[in-house]
Amino acid sequence: MAQVNVVRLKGMPPAERVALVKRSEGDLTFFLERVQPIIDAVRAEGDAALVRFGRELDKAEGLTAAGLKATQAEFDEAFGLVDARVIEAIRFGIENIRVFHEEQKPEPMWLKEIRPGAFAGDRFLPVNSVALYVPRGKGAFPSVTMMTSVPAVVAGVPNIAIVTPPGPGGKVDAATLVAARIAGVETVYKVGGAQAVAAVAYGTETVRKAQKIVGPGSPWVVAAKRLLSGVIDPGLPAGPSECIILADGTVHGGLAALDLLIEAEHGPDSSAWLVTDSELVVQQALEALPQHWAQMTPQRVEFSKAVLTGRSGGIVLAESMADACAFVNEYAPEHLEILSTKAFEYLGEITEAAEILLGTHTPVSIANFGLGPNAVLPTSKGANTYGPLSVSDFIRRSSVGYVTEKGYPAMAETAHVLGTYEGFSSHVNAVGPMRERYLKG
Repeated sequence: MAQVNVVRLKGMPPAERVALVKRSEGDLTFFLERVQPIIDAVRAEGDAALVRFGRELDKAEGLTAAGLKATQAEFDEAFGLVDARVIEAIRFGIENIRVFHEEQKPEPMWLKEIRPGAFAGDRFLPVNSVALYVPRGKGAFPSVTMMTSVPAVVAGVPNIAIVTPPGPGGKVDAATLVAARIAGVETVYKVGGAQAVAAVAYGTETVRKAQKIVGPGSPWVVAAKRLLSGVIDPGLPAGPSECIILADGTVHGGLAALDLLIEAEHGPDSSAWLVTDSELVVQQALEALPQHWAQMTPQRVEFSKAVLTGRSGGIVLAESMADACAFVNEYAPEHLEILSTKAFEYLGEITEAAEILLGTHTPVSIANFGLGPNAVLPTSKGANTYGPLSVSDFIRRSSVGYVTEKGYPAMAETAHVLGTYEGFSSHVNAVGPMRERYLKG
């Protein structure tokens, strides 16, 4: 078994540093070539292709065209299949997520008098139709259903559908159906992978075409979103999980190792780094990892070991905490956990992270399952330009303007001068004597 990676930033060649921050989905060439035929098949064959891919790729032997959409009976049955404590946890998380996202919802419209008699503002309306992608390949994720459904419902999207890979027998994960109904979504399609993206982009006999798709997925899903970006809005870039645990010498390295495994256990394509300036933290973390693995299920041990011994995970030793923070900003992680008894002191140094969790009592687990902020986050350095999924992702904004007779002369003069300078004669005519004649009737 390979050893957990430990790398030192001091003296690291620039090319190695670039490689260190590279994500698993950075080069999608392999996937793009193989996704295109899937997209073409779904566009040409519709439901028949979805059934075929469901059986071949998802091993959903019992899947049929008539069963691509979850029935109300399946929703009802799910509540009897899921443990009551799990249902209560879903309700608890959804309540927190809803409270948080309701604070994000803007007023339907605002209008401000910019100049006497001249008003401008914004009007907000929900996107008409969205698809929410809920992955399933490496586990069941009712939490993703919660995180994607609640802001869409809060935003008032009239047509919301979940797409999620079918399991054996063509069934949807029961907890996913429970979370969907509690959140307020009653349309779930048993379709996953690239074929799901194609289905909601083009529509099929069963799957309704959507204007936008959001939610995390495998490189296959990321590749399909990229290829179909001219057909459907792909939303923020949400690929395989990634995190940085930033720890200083005020915490035990075993705690840092414990939290490092949270995102590492998602799958071998995840990215997970412990970044510290403390040799002691490094040593404590290395000593603790075998103990933590002994308390995990075999599959999650396999996944997390693959990450921490591969090219996308391990431990980074910085020269100082300032150096460590600089590396975090260079990496621009999806999840950042600042493990320190003085975590707020480092917050001002962090400018590039999608989610920042502060202190020793705020592990990524709590944020993933219902602290309130959205856990669907930009990956692959998307934090440089994107934020977490929010109500605003489901709302479109229109600018509104209104000029009164009193405000018109000053505004028209500006438009006349600049229109003349830029050489647009119709712009000029629209605010000149020709308009005056029509206004005077």
